[in-house]
Amino acid sequence: MKKSYKADEMEMSINLKAVRLSWVYSGVFLVVWILYDLIKNGYSNEIASVLLLSQLTVFWATHIFLKWKLGKDEE
Repeated sequence: MKKSYKADEMEMSINLKAVRLSWVYSGVFLVVWILYDLIKNGYSNEIASVLLLSQLTVFWATHIFLKWKLGKDEE
């Protein structure tokens, strides 16, 4: 049986920065992909649009839920 590994504060900070940077990269990549298709073909790529919209939806839903949950715990 494996022992569970708990990351320290420095590793958690590094992981958070890496995830944030990769999220920004994928968002910028999708926007560029959509704009490229829009300019070149006259219409946007449906797959890229759905990916971008779902990424933003998950981000904002999680953000709102966690703010609500943390606010509920403070009361």
